[in-house]
Amino acid sequence: MGILIAVFLTPRLTLGLFSLCFALSLYKSLGGLVMTTEASSNAETATDSVDCLLQGTPQLPAFTKRGDYIIGGVFPMHYYLKTVKKNYSSLPEFIFGESLNVIFFHSMDTRELRFSRAMAFAIDEINNSSDLLPGVTLGYKIHDSCSSPPMAVQSAFQFTNDPLSMYKNTKVCSQSGRVLAVIGDSGSTQSISISRIIGPFDIPQVSPFATCACLSDKTQYPTFFRTIPSDHFQALALAKLVKHFGWSWIGTVQSNSDYGNNGMASFLRAAQKEGICVEYSESITRYDPQNKIQQVAEVIRRSTARVVVAFTAPGDLWVLLEELTLHPSPPRQWIGSEAWVTHPEVLRFRLCEGAIGFAIPQSKIPGFREYLLDLSPAKVAASHVLSEFWEGAFNCAGSAGRVCDGTEDLQKLQNSFTDTSQLRITNMVYKAVYAIAHAIHYLLCKKINSKIQCDKFLTIEPVQVNNNYLLY
Repeated sequence: MGILIAVFLTPRLTLGLFSLCFALSLYKSLGGLVMTTEASSNAETATDSVDCLLQGTPQLPAFTKRGDYIIGGVFPMHYYLKTVKKNYSSLPEFIFGESLNVIFFHSMDTRELRFSRAMAFAIDEINNSSDLLPGVTLGYKIHDSCSSPPMAVQSAFQFTNDPLSMYKNTKVCSQSGRVLAVIGDSGSTQSISISRIIGPFDIPQVSPFATCACLSDKTQYPTFFRTIPSDHFQALALAKLVKHFGWSWIGTVQSNSDYGNNGMASFLRAAQKEGICVEYSESITRYDPQNKIQQVAEVIRRSTARVVVAFTAPGDLWVLLEELTLHPSPPRQWIGSEAWVTHPEVLRFRLCEGAIGFAIPQSKIPGFREYLLDLSPAKVAASHVLSEFWEGAFNCAGSAGRVCDGTEDLQKLQNSFTDTSQLRITNMVYKAVYAIAHAIHYLLCKKINSKIQCDKFLTIEPVQVNNNYLLY
């Protein structure tokens, strides 16, 4: 006799179950580890063993370093990607390297590459310090999010376990690859995606550049921290700036993302209180079809407002400025958010001459420039990211007939990677590393007889780093 049981789910419970199923399926598709238990028994005993099954293809880190304790990093080292068409009946073809099978990369962001090297530099500096974590070696696993939430999610999953252990001759699941903390991402949407994954594991996340005010909500992002102010304050300041110059008729453009939409919403509320009128408000992304970019550009050309407030990511504004350059209109005064107002690749457009906004204070990091320029051919060849950077910077990829031979002079190269004259966000990365290092130091080290002694064999959990230090 069968029994029919009816279960009535509330909307919240239904949404929760759907989210759980979606997360599990996404986790499997993005290279996660699935644990299965096999029971084997004989006449006397029964033992359980845990096997690991690798689902999908893991994304190998861009940079790695072994250490007693590992810190994760995520930076959008590429700002444009083209997804490959899939028929969903077979795995996509491998296109880039040996581990990434769904994305074609284009346009390396050399400034973000510099940010990733700043993280490595700070960790190397701490490892050589006699005052901070003496005798303890920090390591890192730095991933490239490609300015893409799915890629950021894939990196986040890999911070929670060790998919590389599957390539060893073992079937035992390991969490040895789990990081104590994560630095990044620079983008707010990517940071939100990462926080949703690593937050339930109590892994603290410190972003040097994610400014969305939404990330200040500790009920949703309890383990998220940042070394840069929230956009709430920037939006108020931008409205005051526009009011100060007497500009009461403006147009606005924002990235269609958490960063752009939330930032512009805050600005528009503040502008309304200041008596500023808005002629148009447009949103764009770098992935929009060309006709959408053309439409936004035409709105700007035909507008009577001569002031444009742009709350955008650099890559999004880039495609719009390229379109505007094709058919220039009367000069306009651009007001920029911190994401692009000091970005050298954006400011090269003549349209942006005279752009104003609020920037993160610049600083100097002793020894950092020498660290950046210390790239031997062996170091470059060992990293697919540095190899791509090198070939692009010196135009020696081989396709044009010239092959890189190691005689290229990095000292003479002038781009965002080698430019250390205005270290702004780079310093925020540097501070983020030191904040995490001090948290670990607090847990491992004690001062005994005027000497600092650290126990590098002590097992500590991410929740300790989060609760016992970073929250204070």
